[in-house]
Amino acid sequence: MKNDLSIYVLISFFLEDVGKVDLNCEKNNTAHKTNDISVNRLIVRRGQSFLVTFELHGPSRPTTDLLELMVETGPQPSEALGTRSVFRLPEGCGKGSSWKVKVHQGSVLLEGSITLDITSPADAPVGEYSLSVKTSATASVGSSLGKLLLLFNPWCKEDWVHLPEEEERQEYVMREQGLVYKGSDKYISSMAWNFGQFEDDIVDICLKLLDVNPKCLCDPANDFSARCNPIYVSRVVSAMINANDDRGVLMGRWDGRYDGGMSPTHWNGSVEVLRRWLKNGSNPVKYGQCWVFAAVMCTVLRCLGIPCRVVSNFQSAHDTDKNLIIDDFFSDYGVRPKQSPDSVWNYHVWVEAWMRRPDLSAGSLYDGWQVVDPTPQEKSTDVYCCGPAPVKAILQGHVDLKYDVPFVFAEVNADRVTWMVLANGSKKKISTDSVSVGQNISTKAVGSDKRVDITANYKHAEGTEKERDVYNLAVKRVNIPEENSNVIHDGKPGVSMKIVELTKPVSGKDIDLKLILNSNDSETRTLVINVNVQAMRYTGIPSSQIQTELKELKLLPNQDLTIPIHIPFSVYGEKMRESNSIKVSAVVTDKDKSEAVYITEKDLVPESPSLTIKAIGSELQYSEMTAEVVFENPLSEGLRNCFITVTGSGLLTETMEARMPLLKQGQRLRVTMPFTPYRPGPKKLVAGFNCDQFRDIKASCNVYIKPVTAVVPPLRR
Repeated sequence: MKNDLSIYVLISFFLEDVGKVDLNCEKNNTAHKTNDISVNRLIVRRGQSFLVTFELHGPSRPTTDLLELMVETGPQPSEALGTRSVFRLPEGCGKGSSWKVKVHQGSVLLEGSITLDITSPADAPVGEYSLSVKTSATASVGSSLGKLLLLFNPWCKEDWVHLPEEEERQEYVMREQGLVYKGSDKYISSMAWNFGQFEDDIVDICLKLLDVNPKCLCDPANDFSARCNPIYVSRVVSAMINANDDRGVLMGRWDGRYDGGMSPTHWNGSVEVLRRWLKNGSNPVKYGQCWVFAAVMCTVLRCLGIPCRVVSNFQSAHDTDKNLIIDDFFSDYGVRPKQSPDSVWNYHVWVEAWMRRPDLSAGSLYDGWQVVDPTPQEKSTDVYCCGPAPVKAILQGHVDLKYDVPFVFAEVNADRVTWMVLANGSKKKISTDSVSVGQNISTKAVGSDKRVDITANYKHAEGTEKERDVYNLAVKRVNIPEENSNVIHDGKPGVSMKIVELTKPVSGKDIDLKLILNSNDSETRTLVINVNVQAMRYTGIPSSQIQTELKELKLLPNQDLTIPIHIPFSVYGEKMRESNSIKVSAVVTDKDKSEAVYITEKDLVPESPSLTIKAIGSELQYSEMTAEVVFENPLSEGLRNCFITVTGSGLLTETMEARMPLLKQGQRLRVTMPFTPYRPGPKKLVAGFNCDQFRDIKASCNVYIKPVTAVVPPLRR
């Protein structure tokens, strides 16, 4: 210890004449995997050391004072709250500190510089810190060394967000592009999304988002302190992505009217949304829906260092009364009236974030993926946010745990009860469905664009005894009284029905289906058949009536009765501009048995016309390339007010657009846009096409940009 102390006294001797201080930004940031954000400012991850070098000059005066460093974050830094730390050389000298410093092993003092190795604790609050040094016991204020940004560290075993596999860290923290799954359980499609978490200003926007959250505005000292906890941070971000009760990023809208803003289908990535929010003075961007909310949240969490992924749940229940049951209502003429606040969305998109949950269990029982959902559906402790809800708790039916586990459990596993609303206003319970909610829960695969079905993470296989046991346990844990309602039919229904596609539904073309009925009865039945077609929002709410048809036909024993259903594009096209799908419903009443009512329905998601994009040129960093986008008008009329957008993080710094007032019948549109990739690695170009007749047509292509070295980068464009 005596020899060590003499070294530190010698260091202090030299530090009396500190010249230039080098924060080694490029070296540190590369080691901390933050160099894609910047190499011109110090951005490090907690629990991992970084280097600071002092250049020394001039005559020195010996001193026995020891070196003292200090870091502070927040407006009221405090050692008690963990937002201020004073630490000294030699290590362990003076008061205890959570931050540590030592002389770097390769440092050579006699060459005129000294390099220090500084390590933050793995549970330090994330955010911007000031770093200062004091070399004299008589000095009242230290000399500023500069600023540093501290992020969560999935590479550090002591950090609550530690993710063991490197391949997963690359996917869930480092990858700037991804896929969002949309459509319906029978028509799953993917949409490319640019997360862009490493674009120049995104990390500052993410910190601004934390700074204007209501908890920080009310009690900044404790809010900055709580930023050590990914549970707290993810919950704050969930609330701040929507603007329902704070200065959040996005205003949601689901009614199809987007005056004063952009349709949610306009967005291809998060960067434009976040930059608009900042430019608007932290006022909300108009407008978002679930996939936009989730994708923007994914950007923020990845930027802060919390591993996360976007997840889509098909046939997703929205249980407003927290009874784990969704009530569906049909009228006796086939229309779905707006009777219940409950609904089943064609799909719903949320985020899974990876973290430990020591607040719920002394062991690791609930560690791992947590559902965090920024879409403003229901309030949680008086704020529009959701989660983090442990996926393991959802699987086991442990709905009495925080946060919002009952709501997410219902989204993936609620029972569905169908009611008939009669002309006099009375209701009849037709059936209970314990299977259809929560289908094909999907996320992008690690390292590829394949879809991975993760339904088994959320619930046991439908139809199994284990699935019912978990559901019944969940019902007991939320204290729901058992219902003794009688279902109208029992045993096998007298009439079976199904709707079958004759042609693949494609937007711009007529749709043909058939309704097939069959009776297992020995008698001929006289049936009143209502076939109803509605344009539906993806939230399960009808947006407009397309067509309806009423027939009275006889169904012979043991024979199929086939009824054709023809839906012309000229009828449905205009009504689908702000709708996600078409719902075809058939309600059949047996005239001879007035109590016998049968219902079947089918959701159709017409496939969009073909849009293609490809990258032309050498896939080399700082070398000019060209994006080529092609679209052909499939209609027998002109397309009006056409515009194409192209985005791509690491490829283009801002969205590029091309407009065409009219694309004639059968005309082919080909647009080329030059760009210069500025970040190496796997990237994705994303194109969008919109016009008066079509909305939300997307295409993407993968580009792998090879790095170059020793090149002065040109200005980005």
